[in-house]
Amino acid sequence: MIALRRAREPWHRIRSTVWYVPLALVLLVASFVPAFQSHGTVLGGVPDRPYDALAVVAVGLQCLPLAVRSRWPVVCFALVAAGFALDQLRGYHSLAGTALPIALLTLGSRLDQRRRTTVVVLSAAYVSLALALSRLGSGESPGEFLTFYLALAFAWGIGVWLRTGRAAEAERLRRRAEETLAAERTRIARELHDVVTHHVTAMVVQAEAARYLTAAPERLDRTLTDVTDTGRRAIADLRQLLDLLNPDHGAEPGTPHLGRLLTLVEQTRRAGQPVEFTEEGTPAEAVGSAGLVAYRVVQEALTNALKYAHGRSTSVQVRHLEREITVEVSTDGSGSRSASPGGSGKGLAGLRQRVDVLGGDFSAGRNTGGRFVVRARIPAGSPS
Repeated sequence: MIALRRAREPWHRIRSTVWYVPLALVLLVASFVPAFQSHGTVLGGVPDRPYDALAVVAVGLQCLPLAVRSRWPVVCFALVAAGFALDQLRGYHSLAGTALPIALLTLGSRLDQRRRTTVVVLSAAYVSLALALSRLGSGESPGEFLTFYLALAFAWGIGVWLRTGRAAEAERLRRRAEETLAAERTRIARELHDVVTHHVTAMVVQAEAARYLTAAPERLDRTLTDVTDTGRRAIADLRQLLDLLNPDHGAEPGTPHLGRLLTLVEQTRRAGQPVEFTEEGTPAEAVGSAGLVAYRVVQEALTNALKYAHGRSTSVQVRHLEREITVEVSTDGSGSRSASPGGSGKGLAGLRQRVDVLGGDFSAGRNTGGRFVVRARIPAGSPS
């Protein structure tokens, strides 16, 4: 997003310049048309004077800087104001005086620092110009000078309003970017938690069991093979996750799906957890993110069963309905409640958020029979 915004900035500057170059040229040419001469802004009542060499300078100072008003607003306004003062003091009263409120509006919309100081300086400069015009002119009333000042203040106010709106939009985009980044970090943290916690837990349980199998070489060899296989699966899942984070990888990254549930259950069984697995119905061809979320629910529930209820009876039931997938994982919770298969709750909280995003229902807790049950109803077909 940031790179795209930076790529657009030069185009915005060029487009703005292209738009105001014709305006500057139109004002410049129109100011020298005889029908428009001495029919521009009149401030102070200085008598009209025919155009001369200084008139060309005054008109040029007021018109040409508009071409760079977006890139250098301070320089633009300074030149336009100088040209306007020369125009009024000499009595040319050219149509180019229209450039003053345009330059002032631009200054108000682009100036981000020392705005109060700028207002004071510009007000003092205007008072000085008004005093000089009063001495040279026919004695214009203070009310007319005040009216023109208020008109300029209105142009400045419009510029400030535009700048405020632009700043609010930039802040809104910044907050959206931060929220998107935070959501992406949360998603990555969940994926890492699901992958690492399950595989590492299985490896730890299998390694601990291997310590007691030194007298049975065949069983020891089988257990160590299971540890190796679990480690390889962990590496494969981590690589898939890293592929998702690397846009230049090129390969289409795979994601765990319901077809791998049986592999997940078998891995848990080899870690010493008795698991009864039941799957009803036929998975739909396009389940969207529901398949991944269902897989993660089973994975987290089995991980917690391994960690906090190792060796106790666990059942996994997955039902494929027309528009949703239901998952129920229950573990025998007899014994100490401190060893709840619900774990620390962080993984379960992440699962709840995953399911909620898809518009489903999630629950985790003990039933009346003392078993810890994780249930999820996940609408199928959502691409989120």
